[in-house]
Amino acid sequence: MSSANVTANLTREETGERARRITLHDVRVELDLTGAPEHARTGFPSITTLTFDATAEDTWIDFIGETVTRVTVNDEDREVRYDGARILIDGLAASNTVRIEAVAAYSRSGEGMHRFHDPVDGETYLYTQYEPADSRRVMACFEQPDMKAAYTFDVTAPAGWHVLSNQSPERVHEGIGMKRVEFAPTLPISSYITVVAAGPYARIDGEWTRDDQRIELGVLCRASLAEHLEADEIIEVTRQGLDFFSDAFAYPYPWGKYDQIFVPEYNLGAMENPGLVTFTEAYIHRGAATDAQRGARANTILHEMAHMWFGDLVTMRWWDDLWLKESFADYMGTHASAAATRFTDAWARFANSRKTWAYRQDQLPTTHPIVADIPDLEAAKLNFDGITYAKGAAVLKQLVAFVGEDSFFEGARRYFAAHAFGNTTLGDLLDKLEEVSGHDLRAWSRAWLETSGVATLSLETDAEGRRFLVQDGGDAGPRPHRLRVGLYELHDGGLALRERIELGIEDERTEVEIPDADLVLLNDDDLTYAKARLDERSLSSVEEALSTLEDDLVRGLVWSSLWNATRDGELAAGRYLAIVARHAPAEANVALLAAVLLNAAYAVRHYVVDEQREAQSRSWLETTWSALQSADPGSDAQLAWARAFAAASAHDDSRAQQVRDILEGNAPQGLPMDADLRWLMLTALATTGHADAERIAEELARDATAAGRTSEIRALASRPEAAIRQAAWDAAWNDTTLSNDHLDATIGGFRAGGRRDLIASFDEEYFTRILDAWSTRSIELAQRLVVGLFPATDDTALVDAWLEQHADAPGALRRLVIESRDDLQRALRVRAAQPR
Repeated sequence: MSSANVTANLTREETGERARRITLHDVRVELDLTGAPEHARTGFPSITTLTFDATAEDTWIDFIGETVTRVTVNDEDREVRYDGARILIDGLAASNTVRIEAVAAYSRSGEGMHRFHDPVDGETYLYTQYEPADSRRVMACFEQPDMKAAYTFDVTAPAGWHVLSNQSPERVHEGIGMKRVEFAPTLPISSYITVVAAGPYARIDGEWTRDDQRIELGVLCRASLAEHLEADEIIEVTRQGLDFFSDAFAYPYPWGKYDQIFVPEYNLGAMENPGLVTFTEAYIHRGAATDAQRGARANTILHEMAHMWFGDLVTMRWWDDLWLKESFADYMGTHASAAATRFTDAWARFANSRKTWAYRQDQLPTTHPIVADIPDLEAAKLNFDGITYAKGAAVLKQLVAFVGEDSFFEGARRYFAAHAFGNTTLGDLLDKLEEVSGHDLRAWSRAWLETSGVATLSLETDAEGRRFLVQDGGDAGPRPHRLRVGLYELHDGGLALRERIELGIEDERTEVEIPDADLVLLNDDDLTYAKARLDERSLSSVEEALSTLEDDLVRGLVWSSLWNATRDGELAAGRYLAIVARHAPAEANVALLAAVLLNAAYAVRHYVVDEQREAQSRSWLETTWSALQSADPGSDAQLAWARAFAAASAHDDSRAQQVRDILEGNAPQGLPMDADLRWLMLTALATTGHADAERIAEELARDATAAGRTSEIRALASRPEAAIRQAAWDAAWNDTTLSNDHLDATIGGFRAGGRRDLIASFDEEYFTRILDAWSTRSIELAQRLVVGLFPATDDTALVDAWLEQHADAPGALRRLVIESRDDLQRALRVRAAQPR
């Protein structure tokens, strides 16, 4: 491993010591992006001037780029001492001005200054993405969240481009073929939420007003996608969110403007840069989109908006308390969606999809408390996970049930007022919540925030007829829960609510007065975080009448319970798939439907025993085809089933002719055959050997866009020939020109169709490559390789041997391998538990 890779991984201890010795005031960043349109130009000039006080004689400044050309300290030139990640500075005075001249590198991995050349019109687009620690790829900085400063950006770019940052421009200087934009200084913020974007983006303007506050709104995307930008709805949700959070937090939006930009080849869903939020282009729908997709976009808009307070205004001191922003934003995004927008089913989507992510993460051997131990940046990078986001949000929902919504929001208001523009830890938040609610939250915090694992709730009846609510918390033991139990009766083939009972439990077994019912739904209303099991009578009732339940959230909870039991090996995969086949075609909420379809396909691939997989795969294909034919023309359900049919057709070609007919214009009435759906269908044909390179080239000519090129890469790599899979394997590991999206497509093609006969020969080679990939590739790309190419073998012998032989491998790499091993082991364990 190179020196730069070692020193780039900053630790909590050394950054904490630096923060104690350095007090940062101002940072000025000058960037020259005029050469960005030149494909051959790999870097750009970056000049950073930092003003700070010091009680130490020396320190280091973080930078990862092509070269550092000059360092001055208090107007004196110093020898450049740069190892590829740290610039060493000595001879410091009490007050210092350090100027660093360097050349930063354009990125193709979505880290730092990402550069994208649009194949549609040849235009170039730039944007930055930093969290947790990639601002040092653009500017020299103190790369840690607790060293806030006022940042001033001065950016030179080609004439005719939009140039954006956190603040509005103060001055614009027009030149020949270029323009220089000087932005107003920011309020004190951390380096990871600074941002620059530049390019000929299309822009739609709006505004939001409240009393004497006026906020300019901007929505931007690439010019070639502008016709698909649903700016009106995006601006409407933005206004609704600003109304909601201004009232909820009683702290005016502090960042001056609110731009939102949709950018290509983005690694995340979005990023909460104050004044300029970045989003993935996946939220721009080139063709048909379901209401669930628009609801997910609204949720993300509101999630990022909540960060303007939780995370930007008040920031965690170090990444141990990442949850202080992400858990709150996840909770607030869902809460605001349900309370302030038309997407009132947000909590149903959360219960059925978002919590599924949390449950999986929390059952891995690498699970961690919500308040995690994050020793370094590599660990921080991997903690943007289902615990920090979804479990944290679910636990906050339980906290609201515990202290009351009024106390919860008043505690948040006092927290912002006390710590605005500062850094905090868990104790700072608990202090304010205790002050308002009168509850001692330290024990609650220890049970919920400082331990890991998910409890399983079940109802037991003893020989004397007494009923007990049992929570199996595993190693974490029992936790306090506030919850509701729903009792439902089955009449004339339909399930209807009879009553709900509110309970508080703390022990492993709690005797409860719960009457008999056809369906007993533990954790009705989804107030707590736990897997809730259905007893056999309840299971029989939902087998008969699940789709008759009127409430979206209730159905979402039942679907979630069924899926958790299936992946735990307690509900036979065949029985689960039968329930899906019977009730998914009648599922009225498309968000729930989409999640169920993904889970069912996963069950077929991973949980059905080998000797039954071919038959179940055929049965699932026929389920999707039948449901597609019967779905209402033009409905969201029709589109969801079409996507599921395309995915199923990549594993079974018995409906290849129907797929071909759809592509040739004989689609079911009302089905919108947009470019994305066409690529799904064509890739299914390619995967099963029914579409060749010439046919794929024809489709690319029809869709000569960035998305089309990415889809072409995947379709070509999906063809079921050993030489083609070999080429995809080689490209994934060795072609460093592949962007993040193109690497994903290459890996997806290599894995397409579950064709172990074509790729099993690479299993051993995988384990010889991952350590080198981790040390030579960026963490974003290395993570894709390690997870995406992990071999789906029939046992764990190879991975166990690697783990034993590489006990000293980087912790973050071992974590990814251990998690992939656990997914494999779970699949093997669940298959072994299936009835034969």
